[in-house]
Amino acid sequence: MNWPGGMQRLLKLLRQQHSELREQLELGCEELKEHFQRNSKLAESSKRLKSQIWSSVVTILLVKAKDLPLAEDGSKLGDTHFKFRLGNEKYKTKSSWTERWLEQFDLHLFDEDQSLELALWNRNTLFGKANIDLSVFQRENTHGIWKPLEDCSGEVFLMLTISGTTALETISDLKAFKEDPRETQQLRDRYRFLRSLQNLRDVGHLTVKVFGATGLAAADIGGKSDPFCVLELGNARLQTQTEYKTLTPSWNKIFTFNVKDITQVLEVTVYDEDRDHRVEFLGKLVIPLLRIKSGVKRWYTLKDKNLCVRAKGNSPQIQLELIVVWNEVRAVCRALQPKEEKLIQQEAKFKRQLFLRNVNRLKEVIMDILEAARYVQSCFEWESPVRSSIAFVLWIVACVYGDLETVPLVLLLIILKKWLIRLITGTTDANAGHYDYEYDEDDDDDKEKEEKKSIKERLQAIQEVSQTVQNTIGYLASLAESTINTFNFSVPELTWLAVVLLLGAIFVLHFVPLRWLLLFWGFMKFSRRILRPNTIPNNELLDFLSRVPDNEEINQFRELPPSAATDQARNNPKKKLKGS
Repeated sequence: MNWPGGMQRLLKLLRQQHSELREQLELGCEELKEHFQRNSKLAESSKRLKSQIWSSVVTILLVKAKDLPLAEDGSKLGDTHFKFRLGNEKYKTKSSWTERWLEQFDLHLFDEDQSLELALWNRNTLFGKANIDLSVFQRENTHGIWKPLEDCSGEVFLMLTISGTTALETISDLKAFKEDPRETQQLRDRYRFLRSLQNLRDVGHLTVKVFGATGLAAADIGGKSDPFCVLELGNARLQTQTEYKTLTPSWNKIFTFNVKDITQVLEVTVYDEDRDHRVEFLGKLVIPLLRIKSGVKRWYTLKDKNLCVRAKGNSPQIQLELIVVWNEVRAVCRALQPKEEKLIQQEAKFKRQLFLRNVNRLKEVIMDILEAARYVQSCFEWESPVRSSIAFVLWIVACVYGDLETVPLVLLLIILKKWLIRLITGTTDANAGHYDYEYDEDDDDDKEKEEKKSIKERLQAIQEVSQTVQNTIGYLASLAESTINTFNFSVPELTWLAVVLLLGAIFVLHFVPLRWLLLFWGFMKFSRRILRPNTIPNNELLDFLSRVPDNEEINQFRELPPSAATDQARNNPKKKLKGS
């Protein structure tokens, strides 16, 4: 078929445009394909993050820094903060001018993201950065790290823990764990009496087997929870994986802790995990190491945040097996040294109920002292002839034959009396740790947030003073209660340690003249800074008393029965707690 010349040119032009359009479409498809390939890793990571499929949880405690760079005028940087990055997750700390943060947070670790990035910022200026390779750190263990910064001077100290492992066949998987009798024997040999002086800082070893929990409260809309368990011993913090959509989780994990102080307590807390990585409290339990019955698998009742009544839920409990091995000589040496500082502590805000409770605690101690003074005065007044006669004879004997060793002897006799009462009755002081508790709801402090700022500014100074008075009264009450509980066998091991120390004091005071003791004491106090410049000034008596729990801690340590007889106590928090 013969086409006119114009039609042939038009047909040729259409073919050329079709060929160019086809080439453009093919090029666009290739570019789109390359775009998806470049972002496939980011899309996959984002998808995994949304579905919460991570391999471990990295807990970071930012403690402090040193030798940080100075400002242009030679002064300290006034608005320094750190930014952390792990994979697609970021965290920005608060600003600090003291080079001390004490801030704790969690990041989620994927198998392909093993590099933790941190950067030092002052306002909007980057001063230094560093990278930490997480693959070299042992899992289920807390590591203290001094990390130097790049591009500037300075080091940062942080405590890092990789736990919450979801992968099976890990070192913390209880199902894959098989106890080796040889390792168990080696562990016991490490803390036997004949090796007491080899490593005084290594007091003991704690093994915690976390099986599961039951009766937890429903934190989600569907009537379920996403619980995980956190274990804390001092500044060491480990956690289990999250079990989703259940009120009876089975974690089946085994963890180990190095015990630096046998008077420490193990804190076990159960949280609910939300999709925005926030947590909701489900229950808590504190177990003193000295009260652990090694190798006993049992259920423990979970308590509320105040550790006084049962937590919400259907009699929530957690199943644990605890094994602790420790050396007595090292524990005694550690008990007379400064207590380890707990870096992360919830700041005590001023509350009317807490203020009144501390006042009542101090009032009860003062009333006991006044009662003892009245008892002594009654002996002088001969209100009871028999009692006054005995007191008069004892006073004459003390004045004639008494010496400095009489003072610890009297204290020893008081402990002996308490021990005989405990031996005969099988109980300790019935009044220890009994209080009427009134609780504020968690949101009570936030109800007045919309008040006028001028009123807040007026009350701020009063609140600061009241908070100081409250905490001071609480400290004095706690110190007095710890002193009383030393004689009450609240912690039998510490009371027996006091007995040994008092016997030693009697022996020393009897055979060594007082002037030589005072000379030795003065020499030790004046030469301590010269001989040991890095030593921490301390008072051995106060260090020992800090290990003895006060009445509130005794009440928190008290275990609740496995099942609740009635929900009345939980519904009526003002009801007085009775001792078990």
